[in-house]
Amino acid sequence: MAQAAVEQASEFIAESVQQATRASGAIADAFQDGLGEARRAMKVARRAVKQGGEAAEELLNDTTKKVKRNPLQTIAITFAVGATVGAVFAWAIKRR
Repeated sequence: MAQAAVEQASEFIAESVQQATRASGAIADAFQDGLGEARRAMKVARRAVKQGGEAAEELLNDTTKKVKRNPLQTIAITFAVGATVGAVFAWAIKRR
């Protein structure tokens, strides 16, 4: 009877070890999958940041060229925007 209990415990332990091994393998696979997804997301983010930087640089270059080509128009637009913003602030302050 004691021998049977020892054999039963031994089988239970062996089965538990197999289950633990399978579980640790599944966890490792899930971790690797998550790591792969994180790497792909980082690549996409880097590409987006690079494209955004290039677009901003292009916008700055285009704006600089337009300002150099039309300096009077630039001054008039800047004045109009400033006057409008000033009028909105004055109106907002007066309203209080």
